[in-house]
Amino acid sequence: MCRRGRTVTDQQAPAPHLKKSVAASAMGNATEWFDYGVYAATATYLTDAFFPGELGTLGTMLGFAISFVLRPVGGMVWGPLGDRVGRKVVLATTILLMAAATGLIGVLPTHGQVGVLAPILLILLRVVQGFSTGGEYGGAATYLAECAGDKKRGFFGSFLEFGTLGGFVGGSAVVLLCQLILGSDAMHDWGWRIPFLIAVPLGGIGWYLRTKLNESPVFTEVNEHEHPEGGLRVLLSNYRRELLVLFGLVVALNVANYTLLTYQPTYLQKTIGLGESTTTAMMLIGQVAMMACVPFFGRLSDRVGRRPLWLFSLIGLAVLSVPMYALMGVGTGWAVLGFVVLGLLYVPQLSTISATFPAIFPTHVRYAGFALSYNLSTAAFGGTAPLVNEAVIEGTGWNLFPAIYMTGAALVGLVAWFFLRETAGTSLRGTEVPDAATDSEPPTTEKQSVA
Repeated sequence: MCRRGRTVTDQQAPAPHLKKSVAASAMGNATEWFDYGVYAATATYLTDAFFPGELGTLGTMLGFAISFVLRPVGGMVWGPLGDRVGRKVVLATTILLMAAATGLIGVLPTHGQVGVLAPILLILLRVVQGFSTGGEYGGAATYLAECAGDKKRGFFGSFLEFGTLGGFVGGSAVVLLCQLILGSDAMHDWGWRIPFLIAVPLGGIGWYLRTKLNESPVFTEVNEHEHPEGGLRVLLSNYRRELLVLFGLVVALNVANYTLLTYQPTYLQKTIGLGESTTTAMMLIGQVAMMACVPFFGRLSDRVGRRPLWLFSLIGLAVLSVPMYALMGVGTGWAVLGFVVLGLLYVPQLSTISATFPAIFPTHVRYAGFALSYNLSTAAFGGTAPLVNEAVIEGTGWNLFPAIYMTGAALVGLVAWFFLRETAGTSLRGTEVPDAATDSEPPTTEKQSVA
């Protein structure tokens, strides 16, 4: 006997389809984060091109943060749409919008050519990126979680985050290669455009892969047999606890993410005085080390659960953020060590996003719940982290503020962790909230449902 609206069969996509699902999801995510990696690595060039003046860096960080204002709006549009018409159609659309907006940044006129119109156009394209990203990440994670088997959801889901870091590494690597080949003068003049233009073919490949996918089997089952009522009204009325838990976890996740992976190049160059190429190379070292660990922690979460890994990561960041940032100020080698330590402490969160967050919600509101709560939290605390860090350091000279900000965010995450249900090995099928504590029945080979 199953719980109402739930089934206990481990409905995994067939092996060939699962591989395509992993590749298409990761490729789209890599395209999204390629843009963020390029934007972070070219921040000093963008400042010269679009925001010349005394407060130029703040303008560039504002350009980064503004894209997040539209992410919750995108989540409100794409999330319910994905729960209604399916994950596949929405994901194919969002990747096209993201790639087009990123590519257009590479052909924008500069402030020296058209004046104030240049930063306005940059901000508008960042808004388009934010709106499309509002449906991209939650949809990709939801789709992949629903295609992977219940016993390997952590492992297969971790490849979405592998794509995240792959996008960052790819963006940073392209910028570094351009710096080494073209030199500083050419990069400031026109070379910064090349990495943004590369996003166009990347997005085209991702779009092609996604159009060849089948729909999620979990979504298909619920859509064909149960026809539950979904949408924002149902989500906000019945799943407030789940929305708040995800919101709190994302505060911790994305303050660390956007501080370590986006603001860090600016911090190292302006605060510590590292050169452009040295900073980019250092970021690459840390990101590659994190990438190597992502599948390991994803698989580990299938064995020990999501909650233990999140607890380890949150406590580690709360305790070691300040000491590691203090270490970064000692010298280049110490800066690399401090960044790698914090990055490895962060990876247990990053590796398990796709297994943890979609499982917080039932199928009929999963896409909408993930997209809405994730993007609201990211807009308020994640995407604004570079801007907040820069503003405080500029205003006070307090170079350890990013560490304090990450520590506070980790403490917020610990409060949310207390209310997080363990879902490792739990079925995501049906219309009830997944919870390992109540899924005590052994898997069957026959679909069951009790009205």
